Amino acid sequence: MKITIINTGGTFNKRYNPIKGQLEVPSDNIALDKIIASCHNVDFEIKNIVSKDSLDMDDNDRQIITDAVKSSENEKIIIIHGTDTVHLTSAFLKEQIDNKQIVFTGAMVPMSIDEVEATMNFSQAMGFLSSDVENGIYIAMHGVVVDHTKLVKDRTLGQFLIQK
Repeated sequence: MKITIINTGGTFNKRYNPIKGQLEVPSDNIALDKIIASCHNVDFEIKNIVSKDSLDMDDNDRQIITDAVKSSENEKIIIIHGTDTVHLTSAFLKEQIDNKQIVFTGAMVPMSIDEVEATMNFSQAMGFLSSDVENGIYIAMHGVVVDHTKLVKDRTLGQFLIQK
């Protein structure tokens, strides 16, 4: 199986910068590389683009992500994205792409702080794509993978919930 991973940053990737005293979104793949080192039966194409907190993304960034998806020869795509605006980017992509299986994932706790959530969410996305999946745009977060319109971030609870 071959999967394209588009790593756009987000909390998943954040690391503490001791000089600035802040969590920052780096432009490398250290968090992702740690996870995929254990994936021996999958061939990954990694595209590291945008590298921002999702609250700082605009439609120009969303177009860069969309163009990266379009330019991928693979039909199976995982997009690592910040949780605050994943709904905006997934809707943006839906307007332009309908011939691929795209799963957005991320984390609300940086992998550099606690590896469990980021690893679980990414693994869910990968496992989902290893099955017979219809073309579409999905979100893999907190134990489920569903159509991107059916999972919403509940900021008061600090988790993603299936929209009823």
